[in-house]
Amino acid sequence: MKNSNTLIRATYGAILGLLLIAPLIGLYPVFVMKLLCFALFACAFNLLLGFTGLLSFGHAAFFGSAAYVSGWFIKSQGWPPELAILAGVVASAFLGLVFGLVAIRRQGIYFAMITLALAQMVFFICLQAPFTGGEDGLQGVPRGTLFGMFSLASDTAMYYVVVVVFVASFLGIGRIVTSPYGQVLKMIRENEPRAVSLGYRVDRYKLLAFVLSAALAGLAGALKTLVMGFATLSDVHWSMSGEVILMSLLGGVGTFFGPVVGAGIVISLQNLLADKVGEWVTVIIGAIFVVCVLAFRKGVVGELRAYLDRRRARA
Repeated sequence: MKNSNTLIRATYGAILGLLLIAPLIGLYPVFVMKLLCFALFACAFNLLLGFTGLLSFGHAAFFGSAAYVSGWFIKSQGWPPELAILAGVVASAFLGLVFGLVAIRRQGIYFAMITLALAQMVFFICLQAPFTGGEDGLQGVPRGTLFGMFSLASDTAMYYVVVVVFVASFLGIGRIVTSPYGQVLKMIRENEPRAVSLGYRVDRYKLLAFVLSAALAGLAGALKTLVMGFATLSDVHWSMSGEVILMSLLGGVGTFFGPVVGAGIVISLQNLLADKVGEWVTVIIGAIFVVCVLAFRKGVVGELRAYLDRRRARA
């Protein structure tokens, strides 16, 4: 166990080191920032599905609503980026509270369908509301100046802000999952009737997990708008909810680093294949997903962890 923990820490340290020097070794900062935003989105979703056992088909609503709210406050109201991001996170958390109060008492496919229906309502609002730009979306969102001191116009400056936010959020999710509250979430995932019989207010635990997941998804969406300079209807479309599910499953549901790996696979494939095969990139990613589900049912990280556990057991 000690050797395993040392290996995990060394791996995380190496990845952090790579992130810190990525712009210096020729990696395109905007691509890495986009990858980190979607990795954070996938980690937020994994907090709900992997550690609580709730499958949401409407997480794009939180990602996209925060993207629109942050973009609107920066572009139309002239807010600084830190306050605009905070406004987006608050909006997505409030939306998560509303969604949760409606859906949390349902389970399985009923829960999933309620979240999908509510997310479609958010999509319609974003399509029709005057401040969202309709089908054109919000374009030309400036990055502004962080805390009135640090200009984010440079890709390098923006990159390190995204890295800091991602690392802090990743560590925060790890702290949540390993806390006593996180252990209760795992118990609810494994055996909800047992948790109820022990006197836990299961609905409250699940509602808080839903709101936390929504807030983190909103943080990812707000950062994405700041990085890319726009928010569009694709951010709140149901297909975005499908993508985050795909990322989590590919990397490994219920693992800490699995969603990051899954996001890296999906975003990298989209970036590499979009110009070469066009719309067929969706078909290719779908085929890869089918192969991974059949061959690696626990996801890439999940299967790797299972393999290391088997080796340790034999040793």
